[in-house]
Amino acid sequence: MIMNAEGLIEGVFSIERMAKIGTGTTARRVKQTALYYAREDEDGMINLQGLNNKHVPFGEVEQVSKDTLLSDYLPMPQLFKEVIGNLRMVQKSVARGDKFRKRGESFTAEYEYANALNLDEQNVRANFGIGLCLLERDEEEKAKKVFDRIIKIDSAFQDDHKHLFNEYGIALRKKKLSGQAVDYYKRALELSDTDENLWFNLARAQFDRQDWARCGEAVSKCLELNPKHPEGMKMLAYLTKKGLV
Repeated sequence: MIMNAEGLIEGVFSIERMAKIGTGTTARRVKQTALYYAREDEDGMINLQGLNNKHVPFGEVEQVSKDTLLSDYLPMPQLFKEVIGNLRMVQKSVARGDKFRKRGESFTAEYEYANALNLDEQNVRANFGIGLCLLERDEEEKAKKVFDRIIKIDSAFQDDHKHLFNEYGIALRKKKLSGQAVDYYKRALELSDTDENLWFNLARAQFDRQDWARCGEAVSKCLELNPKHPEGMKMLAYLTKKGLV
């Protein structure tokens, strides 16, 4: 076990669990060892993330008490340096990818995102980054395959990723792919249906499709959440003036 600079627990731990393998008459239960990256938060709870086969934290975070960690899990200090090194490599590759993408260097950005995915194939930011690079180069079919991969990643649906869905939807709409943009905004709203900007952007995509009824529904939801949303007010006024809603 290692304490970080804030004096909180941070390290790699293992636990043995029984797992069923096989089916029917060949089924049997065996012991399996699971590895976790553990980090204590300011409230004294332990955040656990599983490690993939390349020893990188991935997937959803679960919480346990400090007592549960110390009683049920075995510290693995020999792995900590490797795990932290890999985690930082992923983070740096994603950050470089973001930097190059914002500079319009999509091929270089895609290379950096791919480096991150080589260690952590479920990294949400890297997957979205590659999708955005592909859209920038008008490779829509490849971009759609990337998004189809993202929606199978459970951690993609955490609240702090909703802005990535939003950004991806805007990129689709700019490419005149309003149908796909609608699908993606709906998926983002599954994360947070109380974000007025997501509802407005869904209304914009429906507007582009000339689906006036659903456009009106989305912009009305936007204004329910924020009655003074300026773009939402303008859109509803336009729809009402034209008799579209």
